[in-house]
Amino acid sequence: MRIRRLAALALAVLALSACGARPEGAGSPTALRIMAPAAPGGGWDQTSRTAEQALKAADPGRKVEVFNVPGAGGTIGLARLAGEKGDGGLLMTMGLVMVGAIEQNRSKVTLAETTPIAKLTEEYEIVVVPASSPHRTLADLVAAWKADPAKVPIAGGSAGGTDHILAGLMAKAAGIDPKQVNYIAHSGGGEALNALLGEKVGAGVSGIGEFADHVRSGRLRALAVSSPSRLANVDAPTLQEGGLNVILANWRGFVAPSGLNEAQTKSLTDAVTRMHASPTWQNAIRKNGWIDSFQTGRPFADYLTTEQARVKTIITEMGLAS
Repeated sequence: MRIRRLAALALAVLALSACGARPEGAGSPTALRIMAPAAPGGGWDQTSRTAEQALKAADPGRKVEVFNVPGAGGTIGLARLAGEKGDGGLLMTMGLVMVGAIEQNRSKVTLAETTPIAKLTEEYEIVVVPASSPHRTLADLVAAWKADPAKVPIAGGSAGGTDHILAGLMAKAAGIDPKQVNYIAHSGGGEALNALLGEKVGAGVSGIGEFADHVRSGRLRALAVSSPSRLANVDAPTLQEGGLNVILANWRGFVAPSGLNEAQTKSLTDAVTRMHASPTWQNAIRKNGWIDSFQTGRPFADYLTTEQARVKTIITEMGLAS
């Protein structure tokens, strides 16, 4: 009798296995860590913490932790990521600023030592002048710039960052030696704004969100945006319309450590894809004014390769890297 009961129990266990039953807790979402390679409060940190909430909402029960590794335009965090080879539970937020920092800081670790996962968002740049400026159009600014680049100081964010890269690309498109750009770097948009409002510089470059309110109030004049077509929320032509063949977006995305197998890469990509589709993430995009540019797999890897080549060229031409 006891043997028959044991046999029946074994058959029941096999039947449950065939139906896909799992022990309690098995198959729960893999815990994830997200590295923000910058100090708390910045764009990468904001993106990371928004992703944390969206990942949890998309996969209830998943444990997600954000941690910060600031310094050197993200390259300190990149070096830390390289030391986590094969870790399928780690993502790092990154973007265009890191691409420039790798070149400018001559980082020994590059994005070739990562696994591209997804491009997430974009924000286009805006070129402005003080309201009192004699330059009414981008053509006016470019004419003065070409006549004497030194006399047109341009305010923006950190040296080698997105704003600086755009100024270099604009100069090159205008036929100006990028090394001659008189770029005045600031630690944040607020400092660059004060330089503009105080008429200490001839023009300013920044993400649209930094200057939008002051353009609407009339304290700054928008001359152009760096998007491929006009934007609904900004009354300004594109750089291309103004005669400069330049398009640039300050984008953000995720990479993972190198050495992942196919299953690990797919698991991370699937998790981020579910995150992107979640109401939590979509609401954040609308609230923050981000442009949804979601892209995974080979398209993102190819985009990353193209951006690295373009940024390396202009950073070198500006004399910021050899």
